[in-house]
Amino acid sequence: MASNGKLRNMTAIYLMHGRDMLLLHRHGSRVVNDSWTGAAGGHFEECELNDALACVLRELYEETGITGDMLEKLSLRYITLRHTKGEVRQNYYYFADISGDERPDFSSNEGTLKWFPMDEGLDFLEMPFTARHVIRHYLKTGRYTRALYGGVTNESGVIFNELPEF
Repeated sequence: MASNGKLRNMTAIYLMHGRDMLLLHRHGSRVVNDSWTGAAGGHFEECELNDALACVLRELYEETGITGDMLEKLSLRYITLRHTKGEVRQNYYYFADISGDERPDFSSNEGTLKWFPMDEGLDFLEMPFTARHVIRHYLKTGRYTRALYGGVTNESGVIFNELPEF
């Protein structure tokens, strides 16, 4: 089926401390419900349509109280496209480290936050389709590079390509 041109632009941020990743079990969302996602994320406001970083930092603060000055190595690492439910969903995935020696505990007004060891893999968690493939790629490849990846979904998964700047 052809798209009607409806777009949904969203961001998500995955936070790390050492070898652990902070994930959110999201409750009550229209789009992503009862599954594990990044620590925060959401839809672009009109004034943010050309600024994914502003969107993800706003969502992070609104949902958790975490501010940009609490982060290190904040970087846009994945941009994905998926055609589903009559719309094209474009997702911007950020990754960052939490500052400090002690791993902090945070709370969220969107669900339950929990730290998971990355080395054990995260495939046992229920995740949205595209996010699952982003995390798989990140754990296998992305965390060892500084590259930006573009991903296009199909029924089997997500095809990732490095997006070099030129």
